[in-house]
Amino acid sequence: MMQKAGLTVRPASVADVPSLVELRLANAEAHLALDPGIYRVPQREAVVRHFTAVLADAAGRDAVLVAEADDGRVVGMIEVLRQSDPPEHQILRPEPSAQVHTVVLPGERGLGVGSALLAAAQRWAADRGITYLSAGIHHRNVDAMRFYRRHGHTDAGFSLGRRVDQVGGAD
Repeated sequence: MMQKAGLTVRPASVADVPSLVELRLANAEAHLALDPGIYRVPQREAVVRHFTAVLADAAGRDAVLVAEADDGRVVGMIEVLRQSDPPEHQILRPEPSAQVHTVVLPGERGLGVGSALLAAAQRWAADRGITYLSAGIHHRNVDAMRFYRRHGHTDAGFSLGRRVDQVGGAD
């Protein structure tokens, strides 16, 4: 657990699931505005199931940390989701890695909440031998890009893609 003036960063508990769901759904709405061709707002029940399952995992493979204000409100969260090593037949070198997803309530941004969450996630990862953290950021999400760059994240390559045309039906 980490404390910053007016803020406590701690592991999420099952009691935090309603707050985590609201953060995820609000974040989904914001991303939908960035690119509705890529993002969606997931069903509330699916989000509840996800966070309940992650928090119930006794092995603690992944982490969800929350930032709690002095008044008890959860004002942000960060998920640390471990990535699988590439299969032996692929050319990528295996490295213990995880992807981070940070969400801070709009009214709490710019106050150090995200920085405190990311620092706690980095400590959690390092304590478990994870040596690389990535954050998948949409190119139009300039605030998120600026945030992660400010914390030492750099471009790690490009992900290029295209839609595959639907090819004829039954002949």
